[in-house]
Amino acid sequence: MKNVTKLVAISLLASTLLLISYSCKKTIEQPASTETTTETTATPEVATPAPEPAKLTDPEIASIAVTANQIDVDYAEIALKKSTNKAVTDFAKTMAKDHKAVIDQAVALAKKLNVTPQDNSTTQSLLKGATDVKAKFETKSAADFDKAYVDNEVEYHKAVISVVENDLIPSATNPELKALLESALPLFKEHLAHAQMVQKSLK
Repeated sequence: MKNVTKLVAISLLASTLLLISYSCKKTIEQPASTETTTETTATPEVATPAPEPAKLTDPEIASIAVTANQIDVDYAEIALKKSTNKAVTDFAKTMAKDHKAVIDQAVALAKKLNVTPQDNSTTQSLLKGATDVKAKFETKSAADFDKAYVDNEVEYHKAVISVVENDLIPSATNPELKALLESALPLFKEHLAHAQMVQKSLK
């Protein structure tokens, strides 16, 4: 159970990094306190307001979208190799098919707009988190793997939905890119509902 919890936490960390990486490192500058001979109390320190978060560019959004979808394709391919549970393998097939379709749409749109997806710290963080999750998957088998995979899918889709809804869509400036993200949202929500249904069946 501890291993499953760690696995889910790693996936959540990877997806949460989508939110964290969007902003520049914020620093709070505090003036040095001044000492006087006439006052016995220290001058209160006033924090300088943090800068506004750096807005994602469309090439960065495209890179994040492709990477996040590819990660779930990779998870599905592992499930199809390791699982013998029909509910799990059917779910994995759906994940592989649907997320590949989203990747194809994103790549086609990028070519149409003559935009090259731009690698960034978020995509790198996602890839590192996925490497750790896949390593955990490889240590599990049978029912333990099924539960770990499906639990991870539930949390991964929750995080991805939140980021697409609250960060990627508002940040996208190209209408076609924004429309693609908006069209993917209902699909991701269907995936979450499907994952939760399979999760219940495994309990």
